[in-house]
Amino acid sequence: MDPYNSGSLALQERLGVRDLAAHVGRSVTPGIRPVAAAFLEFQPMLVIGAADPTGRVWSTLLTGAPGFTRATGPHAVSVAGGVPAHDPLAAAVTAAGTPVGTIALDPRTRRRMRLNGIARPSARGFAIEAEQVFSNCPKYLQKRELYGSETAARPESGVVRHGEALTPDQVRRVRAADTFFVATTAPDGVDASHRGGNPGFVRVDTPREISWRDYPGNAMFLTLGNLEEDGRAGLLFLDWEGGATLQLSGLAHTEYGPEGRVVRFRIDHTVETPAGSPLRWSAPEYSPANPPTP
Repeated sequence: MDPYNSGSLALQERLGVRDLAAHVGRSVTPGIRPVAAAFLEFQPMLVIGAADPTGRVWSTLLTGAPGFTRATGPHAVSVAGGVPAHDPLAAAVTAAGTPVGTIALDPRTRRRMRLNGIARPSARGFAIEAEQVFSNCPKYLQKRELYGSETAARPESGVVRHGEALTPDQVRRVRAADTFFVATTAPDGVDASHRGGNPGFVRVDTPREISWRDYPGNAMFLTLGNLEEDGRAGLLFLDWEGGATLQLSGLAHTEYGPEGRVVRFRIDHTVETPAGSPLRWSAPEYSPANPPTP
């Protein structure tokens, strides 16, 4: 089965990388191989993307002791705890089934794995029926060490702030970011991915619009392909050292020019959670693949 939708295929043809994308696409499987299952069970965090009941797309961080996410069969994943009650996706996973995209990223080893499928509630939290499973190269991944977990931290220990534009403090955080996660959707499902670069690679053009260059990748164009089909997107920024999370939901589109591709994201809604993550990570060792920022 071709892993690409019409948006991705159109971009691959436009940019002359269809043959390369077809080769890379052969690594996408519907099943979870043993090495992927072992990697997943070692991770203390999982990022998921989905649409909330109103149709807004969000990217959300889930955390737990290693093993909170684990493969329970060749096509099934169990996630303990579900989505926190304060999160925009708290009511997204329904018995009828919810398309989700997930990415398990390990900064310690610069490895990442993506799994897309259908989620349903379970006694443990929720379960995902896998449809696409694949790994990506370590390009643009910053290396970090996990040095602690503030197990006493709870989202309720700080006020969850909702808005429709970035505050001055949030503007500073976005401009200083070296990593964010992006969820996109299309008629064939949801995808969650990662974007990385040196601080400054994300630009804040106005409090309601941010942009970033689309760096060369694996030629799959899953994120940009989805944006060709459906502009809804959800972004997640982490304070790796302090634990705060910043979620943005809105619309995105790609502009093509002589200097390359630029994605522009218009913010419709923001959610900042001061204690969104109990995990505490070291300062980054930047990827040698990161292009210099202006």
